[in-house]
Amino acid sequence: MSGEDAAPAQEQNAVDQKQETKPAEEPKSEPAKTEAAEAAATPAAATEKAPEEEAFTYRALVLTGYGGYDKVKLQVKKGKPALKAGEVQVRVKTCGLNFADLMARQGLYDRMPSPPVTPGMECAGVVEAVGEEVTDRKVGDRVMVLSRFGLWQEVVVSPVNHTFLIPDGMSFEEAAAFPVNYITAYMMLFDFGHLRPNQNVLIHAAAGGVGTAATQLCKTVNDVTVFGTASAAKHEALTESGVTHPIDYRSKDYVEEVRKISPKGCDIVLDPLGGSDTHKGYNLLKPMGKLITYGAANMLAGQKKNLIAVAKNWYHQFSIHTLSLIQGNKSVCGYHLGYLDGETELITQTMNTLLDLYKQGKVKPRIDSTWHLEQVGDAMRKMQERNNVGKIILTTEPMPEEEKKEETKKEDKKEDKKKEDKKKDDKKKDDAKKKEEKKEEKKEEKKEEKKEEKKEEKKEEEPKKEEK
Repeated sequence: MSGEDAAPAQEQNAVDQKQETKPAEEPKSEPAKTEAAEAAATPAAATEKAPEEEAFTYRALVLTGYGGYDKVKLQVKKGKPALKAGEVQVRVKTCGLNFADLMARQGLYDRMPSPPVTPGMECAGVVEAVGEEVTDRKVGDRVMVLSRFGLWQEVVVSPVNHTFLIPDGMSFEEAAAFPVNYITAYMMLFDFGHLRPNQNVLIHAAAGGVGTAATQLCKTVNDVTVFGTASAAKHEALTESGVTHPIDYRSKDYVEEVRKISPKGCDIVLDPLGGSDTHKGYNLLKPMGKLITYGAANMLAGQKKNLIAVAKNWYHQFSIHTLSLIQGNKSVCGYHLGYLDGETELITQTMNTLLDLYKQGKVKPRIDSTWHLEQVGDAMRKMQERNNVGKIILTTEPMPEEEKKEETKKEDKKEDKKKEDKKKDDKKKDDAKKKEEKKEEKKEEKKEEKKEEKKEEKKEEEPKKEEK
């Protein structure tokens, strides 16, 4: 569930299936409700709603199937979500886009149900209503919301213990950029990594959401050296955020670059990539070093699921014998926020610590860009092509008419380009087919010529035989 989270798709185990089908048994870890979930949970006799509830509508992004950017569509849902005891209803202002959302779109993220489903693991907004037994939230409170899915919509209902008050001075954009990335970075560095002064850390995708959060958190400890990988164009931003040694992974071997400066290697390696990079990360560890793996971003290649990339990642999957760990004096940790959704006390403690750091001015989300819900495809494309520096945010604010017109023009141009490309492809195929047909015709002609030549030769040979 982390910002760069890319956990490989797996079959849900029996326990997960029970949790999905019996949310009432674990109300604390219940994800934000979607219209489909509400309908399934409501008895037929109780489905009749008051007129004002029938008229209640809100927009939501829905993953309609696995595949490209166009599989996430903006739809209008009808009916007011039901509010149970211990829950709050939030009018959403902004939502965070995470790498796990890209994986989910391709069917490579196992903590989200099958389509149709509303994605979204974090959002920020204002409390509109509170259920019974809610004492620490009131209407009008500005809150962040954390969930496994279901938050990319204008209205959400969430367990109150999955919400966190937004501090004074924090914008809705910053609030939507905060929970997933900072919780992930903090738990990896401090709960697993036990980061201390004078250590060094390798952070992959250092310009992304988790990378930015991890870099800022490293700077809260004295004399920590940060190695950060990113394309060369992002190095200035990395230096500004606190990366000591930016490394261009596209043109240089990051293992060699790290060893030039730190021959013994690293104390902590944060690995969201998986595959062969996990092996490299482990080999880079100093004695008593820690490799913390939290994703498999290398599996994501192109808009749709790339089976070759998936297979390659699985083929190079890291595996190690416990004796090797003992003899190497190293440790390997795995982190996945999506599987901590029931650990509300732990998450709340971490968030309280992080919010204190925010109030002290020690951490602050870096916003790359903000997109309307209508532009979710472009937002996902920007993240998937690794063009963002910081967090990408979605806003529920309706797109102005002028922008809508521009967006329509852009879509029309895209469609025209698709048609033009298709025509070109069809022409190429036709030309290739005609070329092939001509080749075949020439072959046939040559065959006929050879036949004729043989006939002529026979005719010439017959008089000679008669003379003999």
